[in-house]
Amino acid sequence: MADLETLFDSLRAAQARLALEDRRRKDAGLRGAMDAIDGARKGILAANSADVERARSGGMKEALVDRLLLNERRMDGIVEGIAAIAALDDPIGRVKAGWTLPNGLLVEQITVPLWVAAIIYESRPNVTADAFSLAYKAGCGILLRGSGAARESNRALVKAIKAGLDAAGGIPGAVELCPSESRDEVDVILKARGRLDVVLPRGGRELIRRVVEEARVPVIETGEGNCHIYVEPSADMDAAVEIILNAKLQKPGACNAVETLLVHRDAAAALLPSLARALAGRAELRCDGRARQAISAGVPPTALVLTDASESDWETEFLDYILAVKIVDSLDEAVDHINRYGTRHSEAILTNDLRAADSFCRRVDAACVYTNASTRFTDGGEFGFGAELGISTQKFHARGPMGLEALTTIKYRISGSGQTRP
Repeated sequence: MADLETLFDSLRAAQARLALEDRRRKDAGLRGAMDAIDGARKGILAANSADVERARSGGMKEALVDRLLLNERRMDGIVEGIAAIAALDDPIGRVKAGWTLPNGLLVEQITVPLWVAAIIYESRPNVTADAFSLAYKAGCGILLRGSGAARESNRALVKAIKAGLDAAGGIPGAVELCPSESRDEVDVILKARGRLDVVLPRGGRELIRRVVEEARVPVIETGEGNCHIYVEPSADMDAAVEIILNAKLQKPGACNAVETLLVHRDAAAALLPSLARALAGRAELRCDGRARQAISAGVPPTALVLTDASESDWETEFLDYILAVKIVDSLDEAVDHINRYGTRHSEAILTNDLRAADSFCRRVDAACVYTNASTRFTDGGEFGFGAELGISTQKFHARGPMGLEALTTIKYRISGSGQTRP
């Protein structure tokens, strides 16, 4: 892995230069990369088509192929995301707090880059552009380790990014793509303490578990998305159906798609038959006994793919057109279920009872908690961050969608006039 060791050194050297760049020069580099990606979109889409064809021929399910797929609209999104990040304020050099001590020393808490980061991610070639853009704006070097599924897409994107940085007078060496997709490469990254400053995993359960358990480099942990929606009796049932459909069907391969629906027993008859009719032919429902009975009473069983839920279904991130459904007797039971099986990602309550909404939001352990809205909004772009590195489900430094702030830390700057400690 000599090539990877060389990349560690070159990234640190490039980051040292990038840390001295002001906002104007960093934004110029971002705009150069944006223009280069826009100009190279024909080649990038061709590379992506090769990746998609290889994935389908290898049996990848369509919901996951969708995460890999680029098209004109998604290319527009990549370009617009870089522009949005360039338009954000510089996160570096901010004075977050300041005070003067009795001895006259001025103490200031200022933001600084996290230095050199590595992100290990699966499919999703848009992450290549997002991670680069956020890291560059935050003054960080970034090592990109994508999966073999997006090999050609990532190579084409990074080639364009580097060309754009070079043309704009930026620092192309601040972004590097790992040269292979071997397991040994990941091992080297995870053990590169002192060479890399932080590692961010973005992908499925096994990837995240491996990184968290094996890394010697500090990790910002992202999580899989076993997300829930709980429906109270007071909810607007027509709106509830639309919200659930969006959360399940709009992009089922996303980590913020809903996987389990919890319905209060007094809302089941009003909600479940109409929801089941709307999902007929579009999603499989895996139900507990009471939910299955409520649906069967109002919908012909021949119109549905309806199966009995198993214990494992409650803890599964399906990433597919599958929805687990359970009837609960109370808000307490819903909260207990979510805190037992959830992944601390995104949870929602649909209700017009303000006390229920407040109780749910206070008690559910998750990075993002919604009232009367789809879980699909857990996204850096939707939150106004321009893009995201992933969704952090840990409880320190960064939580929820990670934008520029997640790639910064603090430094204390102390200014004196000759003080000595007695």
